[in-house]
Amino acid sequence: MLRSPHGVEELFNKYVIDGKVYATEDLLFIVELVHIFRPKNNKKINRVSIDALIAYLKTHDIERVALMNYLIELLSNRNFSRMVSDAGILQDADFFDEVKKRMWAKVLPYQPEKDTYEYVLNQVFYKHTDAEWVFMIPEEQLIELFSLLEFSSIFSDKNDGSTLNELLTSIDIITQRMSGRAMESSIINMVPEYSHLESPFRALEHEFTVVLQSFQKEEIKFLLESDINYKQIIVLHKQCQEFVNQAFKNSSKYGISMKVNQSLLRLRQQLARVNVLISVLVMPEATLTEKRQNTLKFARKLIEYNCYKYNVSGLIKESTQLISYEITQHTAKTGEHYITNTGKEYWNMFKGAMGGGIIVGFMCILKVFAHETDVSGFGHAMLYSLNYALGFCVIYLLGFTLATKQPAMTAATIIKAIEDGRKQHIDDADKHIGFAKLFARLFRSQFIAFIGNVILAFPMALLLVWGIDMLFEVNIAEHDWSKMLVDADPIESRALFHAGIAGIFLFLSGIISGNVSNRNKHNKVFYRIQEHPWLKRNIGYTRTTKLANWVDTKWPGIASNICFGFFMGTCGTIGVFLGLGIDIRHITFVSGNIALGLYGSGFDAPMHMLIWAFIGMWMIGFMNFLVSFSLSLFLAFRSRNIPFKETKDLVKATWRHFRSFPIEFFLPTSSGVVENPHNLTTGKASDKKEDSNKDNSH
Repeated sequence: MLRSPHGVEELFNKYVIDGKVYATEDLLFIVELVHIFRPKNNKKINRVSIDALIAYLKTHDIERVALMNYLIELLSNRNFSRMVSDAGILQDADFFDEVKKRMWAKVLPYQPEKDTYEYVLNQVFYKHTDAEWVFMIPEEQLIELFSLLEFSSIFSDKNDGSTLNELLTSIDIITQRMSGRAMESSIINMVPEYSHLESPFRALEHEFTVVLQSFQKEEIKFLLESDINYKQIIVLHKQCQEFVNQAFKNSSKYGISMKVNQSLLRLRQQLARVNVLISVLVMPEATLTEKRQNTLKFARKLIEYNCYKYNVSGLIKESTQLISYEITQHTAKTGEHYITNTGKEYWNMFKGAMGGGIIVGFMCILKVFAHETDVSGFGHAMLYSLNYALGFCVIYLLGFTLATKQPAMTAATIIKAIEDGRKQHIDDADKHIGFAKLFARLFRSQFIAFIGNVILAFPMALLLVWGIDMLFEVNIAEHDWSKMLVDADPIESRALFHAGIAGIFLFLSGIISGNVSNRNKHNKVFYRIQEHPWLKRNIGYTRTTKLANWVDTKWPGIASNICFGFFMGTCGTIGVFLGLGIDIRHITFVSGNIALGLYGSGFDAPMHMLIWAFIGMWMIGFMNFLVSFSLSLFLAFRSRNIPFKETKDLVKATWRHFRSFPIEFFLPTSSGVVENPHNLTTGKASDKKEDSNKDNSH
C-alpha cells in the first residue's frame, strides 16, 4: 500500500482516467487514499496533516472534479439513522451476552447493507484506532478540503432522505427508546424520589417531537441558542442526567444488579449521544463556516461511533466499575474488623487466629482420610471441597480468623486512606503518610494472625495424628509423609505457584462475599424475611427479625466460604484432569501437613527437608497474602478510578515509615493510637467517626 509523500499523485494517476475515477470496486480508491494518511502508530504523533492532498487538488483541477464527483456518487442515497442510534450503545441488558457479541464481532465483523453509511465506514475506517488520527487532522485543513470539493452542508439538503432528516430521525429513535427504558420497574425502583413526578425522559421525548415537527414543516432549518425549545431540551436533558445519577447513587442504599446497571449505563450512553447530536443542530449565527464546522463535527462523530462500536475493554470498564465499587464497599466494612489498633484488639486477633488454627488441624486430618477413600477423582474433589467448605464456615461462624482471608477484605479500607491522602493539599512526600500508618496496622494484624494460625495448626495436627495412632495403631501419614514435606519445599515443588493460585481463590471469595451482599441489598432479602407471613405466624416477629438480620449479615460470609472451599477442593483434581499441574497451597494447611509429615516419618525426616518445608511455609504465606491483596487492591483502584502509578508513592511512603518506626509493623504502639497527618487519628474512635461521615455522605 502507498505510504510515501508522493502517494497522492501516484494514486490519482493510477485510478483517474479521462476525468473519472475507475476502480474494480467502488470503495477501492477511497480506501487507498485514506491509507496514505493513516499513521503507523497513533501514540507517537499528535497531528496528522492532509496538506499533500489539498496541495495536489489545488493544482490539478481535473482530478479535483473527479474526486468530488466520485465522493458525491459514493455517498448519495445512503442512510445512517440505525448506526447513529445503535453504534457503541449497549444493545442488551445482559453484560456477558454483550461482551460475547462484541468479541465475536472483532473476529468476524458484522457487515451492514451496502446502501448504508455504516458499510462505507466499515470498509474505509476499518481499524478501531482510525477515529483517533482523524481527530488529529486540523479543522482548518478539513474546512479547506470541504471547500475544494464543493461539498454542501447537511443544512442545505432538502430531500426527504437527506442527511439532516436522518439525523433528526436518529435523535427521535433514541429519545423514544430512553423514555420506554426509564419506565421499567427495575429502573423506577432505584429512584423512588421520582415516583410521584413526571418522567423527565417522557418530557424530553415530547419536547423533541415538537422540534422535529418544526423541521419537517420547514419552519426552521437549524436551532439557535436563544430558541425556547432548545433551552427546554437542555433543561430536560439535565434532569434526565440527574435521574440516572440519582439511580447510581442510590445503589449504595438499595444495591444494584448487573441487569439494572447495564440498563442505567445504556440510558447514560443514549443521553450522551443525544447531547452530541443536538449540538450539531445548534448554531449561534448560522454562517456558512458554522454550517461546515457542524457538518465536519458530525462526520467525525460518525467515524468515532463506528470505530468504537465493538469496544470490549471500554464496555468492561464502564460496566464493572459500579459493581466493583459496591463489592469493595462491603469488603471495606467487613475488613475494618481485620485491622487491629490497640493491644487488646491485637491479642484478640491472635486468639481468634489460634482458634482458626485448631479447626485447620482437624481439617488436615479429615483431608488425609478423604485422600485414602476409595472413590473416583470426582469423589475425592467433592470430599475435599466439603471438608474445606465446612471447616471455613465453622471458622467464620465461631468468630475465628483464617489469616489469608484478611487481604481480600481489607484492600478497600486502605483505599479510603489513599483517597484521603490524595484529597489533602500537601507535598507528595507526605500525602500518603496516613496510608503508611494504616498499612503498618494491617501488616501487624496479618503478622499476628499468621502466628496464631500456625502456632496451633501444627501441634493440633500432630496431636490428632498421634491420638489416632495410639487408639487405632494406624499411622495415617506413614505412606505420604515425604510428599507432604516436599509439597511445601519452594525449590523441589511448585509450592509458590500453587500458593499464588490459592491467593486468587482468596480474592475471588472476597468478590463473592461483596457480590452476595450487594444482591441481598438489591433484592431486599432482609425486609422480605422480616415480613414473611408464615415465619411471623410460626416463630414470632422477634425471632423472624433476628433470622432476617442473621441472613443479611452472615449469609455473604457463608456463601464466600463455601465457594472458597470448593475452589480449594476441586483445583487439584481439575489440574490432574487437564494435565496443567495446578493445585493449591495455603500457609495454615501447610503447617498442619508438615506436622503430619514429621510424624509419618517417625520423627526421622531429613533435616534439610524440614528446614526447606518451614522456609516454604512462610514463603507460601507471603505469596497467599501478596496475590490476594494485590488483586483486591487492583479492584479497589479500579472502582475508585485511582491511577495505578500512585502505587509508587505508596511504596515510598510505607518504606519511609518502616525505617522510622519498624516496631509498628509487628507490635501495637504503647498508646494504642496511631496518628494521621495533621493530628488526625486512625484509632478506633476515629474509625467510627469516619464510618459515620461515610454513612452520612451516602
